[in-house]
Amino acid sequence: MEPNTLQQQPTTIYGPESGSSTRTFLASVFSYMATALVISGVMAWWFGNDAGMQAWIRHMDGPNVGGLTGLGYVVMFAPLVLVFAMSGLVQRLNSTLLLGIFLLYSALTGMSLSVIFLIYPIAAIGNVFFISAGIFGVMAFAGYTTKTDLTKLGSILMIGLIGIVIASLVNMFIGSSTMDYIVSIIGVVIFTGLTAYDMQKLKRMGEQVATGTETAQKMALMGALSLYLDFINLFLMLLRLFGGRRD
Repeated sequence: MEPNTLQQQPTTIYGPESGSSTRTFLASVFSYMATALVISGVMAWWFGNDAGMQAWIRHMDGPNVGGLTGLGYVVMFAPLVLVFAMSGLVQRLNSTLLLGIFLLYSALTGMSLSVIFLIYPIAAIGNVFFISAGIFGVMAFAGYTTKTDLTKLGSILMIGLIGIVIASLVNMFIGSSTMDYIVSIIGVVIFTGLTAYDMQKLKRMGEQVATGTETAQKMALMGALSLYLDFINLFLMLLRLFGGRRD
């Protein structure tokens, strides 16, 4: 599970509207997001279905079979470092470097997600992906079109997100299937809500940021990262609920 980042960004980073188009801004956001998802998908498929590539990140034999290699630990923890680096250094980095970090992040995330091909049937992964895409699309549309201010909802969802992160960490030691099930259900609710919240926030950003500027590019990248995280986490939560592990 990855942290959501959009709400952490300071509003002072984008300027007043100067003839920019919200649709143009959002098109950039979804373009970056789609690119990242394709990269993650390709890397996950490649490493998950090629034993030679899987051996780079997991021990395939010996006493530590199934355990992570040195590179495997890098793949596991580097994405977390990168996402916080993007969030914390967004005002210092130029958009090109920020894009490079985002693409590297998506590639490493894909590598780490390759394990799902060892745990779940391919058909189940495909089905859950399309279900996730449908839910994401509906909630993104709802966030874009609703007249209701979702700011308070976003604050509640962030508290819930912190809660399931803590619960997930605790469950790593407890190993309770019941807690895992409960966390997954709550996670689906949280990331479904965050999709609408983040979409509304991005729409408002698009109404203020000047199209074609360096600031607009940075904000589009950070928005893409947040929606990417919403989708990936929603997908993983649904997969844990409905994936049906291999025997």
